[in-house]
Amino acid sequence: MAVSGNDVTMKVANEYVSWDPNSYTKALVAEAMAKKDFVALEKMLGKRLAFGTAGLRATMGPGYSCMNDLVVIQTSQGLAMYLEEQFGAEVAHERGVAIGYDHRATPNNAISSKRFGLLTAAAFLHRGFKVYLMEKQGFVATPITAFCTLHKNCVAGVMVTASHNPKEDDGYKVYWANGAQIITPHDKNIAASILKNLKPWIKYDDTDLDSVTSNNLCSDPTDEVADEYYTKAGKKLCFYREKHAMWAAQENNPKIVYTAMHGVGNRWCKRSFENFDLQPYTPVAEQCEPDPTFPTVEFPNPEEGAGALYLSMKTANEVGATIILANDPDADRLAVAERIANTDTNSVNADDWKVFSGNEIGILFAHWIWSCYANKSQDGIDGKNMYMLNSTVSSKMMRAMAVKEGFNYEDTMTGFKWMGNRTEQLENQGKQVLFSYEEAIGFCIGDIVRDKDGVVASAVFTEMVQYLKNEKQITVTEHLDQLCQTYGYFAQYNGYLFWNDQNTIDAIFSRLRNDGHYWLRVGDYKIKHVRDLTGAGYDSEQQDGKPILPTSSSNMITYTFENGCVATFRLSGTEPKLKYYFELSDNSLDKAKKRVEEMAKYVIEEMLEPSKNMLRKTL
Repeated sequence: MAVSGNDVTMKVANEYVSWDPNSYTKALVAEAMAKKDFVALEKMLGKRLAFGTAGLRATMGPGYSCMNDLVVIQTSQGLAMYLEEQFGAEVAHERGVAIGYDHRATPNNAISSKRFGLLTAAAFLHRGFKVYLMEKQGFVATPITAFCTLHKNCVAGVMVTASHNPKEDDGYKVYWANGAQIITPHDKNIAASILKNLKPWIKYDDTDLDSVTSNNLCSDPTDEVADEYYTKAGKKLCFYREKHAMWAAQENNPKIVYTAMHGVGNRWCKRSFENFDLQPYTPVAEQCEPDPTFPTVEFPNPEEGAGALYLSMKTANEVGATIILANDPDADRLAVAERIANTDTNSVNADDWKVFSGNEIGILFAHWIWSCYANKSQDGIDGKNMYMLNSTVSSKMMRAMAVKEGFNYEDTMTGFKWMGNRTEQLENQGKQVLFSYEEAIGFCIGDIVRDKDGVVASAVFTEMVQYLKNEKQITVTEHLDQLCQTYGYFAQYNGYLFWNDQNTIDAIFSRLRNDGHYWLRVGDYKIKHVRDLTGAGYDSEQQDGKPILPTSSSNMITYTFENGCVATFRLSGTEPKLKYYFELSDNSLDKAKKRVEEMAKYVIEEMLEPSKNMLRKTL
């Protein structure tokens, strides 16, 4: 007798209920089973949440398609077995894993990052791994877990966070032994190992979780790790400590307002300021304590701009601050705004503020780090072994700076996993990577970690702000304009389109590839080069047509036009978005902005014709 699809669904559901140690999610699946609600069961269990280079990230809820206890258990078991395979069980167990988690939780607290952290620890302890579980201070910022992975010489690190995603989401981020996020083929191999280790090894009930921290193999290195992290940052990246007290005494020394965006950053950034001997910032009271409900923001993402920074601007008005710093909820990103006008301090006016783009912050950091090294060097600075990196969709202004100043520049695939792993390669060759960044407000300064770090960045940016005001008598905005005069005015037109239909996406990229012939022009705009980093890949600049950068299964195509415009279309790795990035340079910002916007709108209309019914947002 043939087995029906419903019979298979019920079999999978029975297995899920028998394995899930969480009474809340187990009950939701059992309820759908009792009602024979096969539509709900298929939604929950029909498709497994895919493990990729970003690890896992999804809505918290029941079933294999969501973030929940059973999915985290299975992922941890698969990861543990893969690490044993890669390093040998004895070495893997001795070196151990670092685990950190943020504050995310469902309203009833039945699903939470803390539970996920404990479940992850329980799986690794069961196999005999040393576990460095950072929970003494409650929640940790993502950069601390990245640093712990390196500092304790672990074979891997796990950070439980959904970063800046909506409050309903959580995630599971994996670092390799080099302290960088995993790249292929580890993602595919871990995914395969997960499927081989689906059945829970132990009950993973409250008894198992309560015994995690008392296990002899489990320790909490938070204090040691934090001390070393701040010590290294202070020694390597604080360049004008001897002047900070003098600057603080100045009447016009810039005041700083800081928001953690309801995330974990406040305690870490507060100490980062103390570590640099900087004047304390004023926290946005409504947003500085961890709150998984994110009550004051629709999206807990400071990259959204002025709308997300409303309360920061309000607080800045109240205390007379001119600079706003904002972390995303796990504190690995940094947004910055500067007051450029003061129309009415009794009301919030977004036009009073310049919210810097990620590319603008990136070029400010790049110049600051380079100039600080040059100023502190006794014999002058030689950039032949010094590098700066950014993602291929980030501004090429840093490349122009590298050419003029004499250091090396490279772009990488999008995502800090590529910059972190490239940093390791360069350091193994005796090179020094001074700075890396991506346009999505992610910055890695120096060699403290191999991932983006909003904690150290907050202190470094503040030192730069105060130096510019007290030593040069200029604002950050004025300084940025000076840099543009030196290296060129680069303007971007970036945005994204939401999608929910794979057929539309396939049609868009099929149109862009034009059966392998690609586009040679768009209207009057001639195309000089095309680089396709999808599948086998293609790069017209290379003699053999093969791209230098790694390729992947995710769609990403870059067109370089004869007028200098660089346009990239790619799919987000974590959200249903088709992202586009356009950049042009000119001899004035107004000219560059006008040209890139005019061109981008035309090119998008022509090249992305199948996307006309998709929701568009320009950043």
